[in-house]
Amino acid sequence: MPQQKEAFKLVADNRKAYHDYFVLDRLEAGLVLTGTEIKSAREGRVQIRDSYADVVNGEAWLMNSHFSPYSHGNIFNHEPTKKRKLLLHRREIDKLTGKALEKGLTLIPLKMYLKHGLLKCELGICRGKKEHDKRAATKEKEQESEARRAMSLRNSRHLNE
Repeated sequence: MPQQKEAFKLVADNRKAYHDYFVLDRLEAGLVLTGTEIKSAREGRVQIRDSYADVVNGEAWLMNSHFSPYSHGNIFNHEPTKKRKLLLHRREIDKLTGKALEKGLTLIPLKMYLKHGLLKCELGICRGKKEHDKRAATKEKEQESEARRAMSLRNSRHLNE
C-alpha cells in the first residue's frame, strides 16, 4: 500500500505574536518561493518572529522573515531575509488593504506550515496590546494553570483513597 503524504506539518510558529497582539482575524496565504527556499522550509529552518506583511502596489508581501540558506545549495542559494510575495485572491488583498489602513492594525504571520506539500502562511490581522493588557493576560494564564494544578492534585488524592 503506498504511503500517503503528511497533510499538515508545522514549520514555524510565531508565539510572540499572541503575547504582543490581539488577533482579530486570520487568513491563509501561499508563498512564491525558489527551490532552495522550499527545501530550507521543509527542514524547518524558517524564522518568522519579527516578520510582518504589507500590501504594496496591490500585491501582498512578507517582510523580514528569515529562511536559512539551504545546506546543500550552491552559488544560486537564496538571500535569507528578502521580501517574499504572498499569494492571495484580489478580494482578500483588498480586505487586507482596508484593514491595514485602520489605525493600529497590522498584518502578522502567525504560523507557517506545509499543507499537502505546499508552504502556507497563516496571517493575522492584529491590534497591538498595551502593557497592562499583557500583564492581565499573563495573570489570567497563571491563574488558569494554578487551577489546573489544584484539580489534578485533587483528582490524584481521590484515586489514592
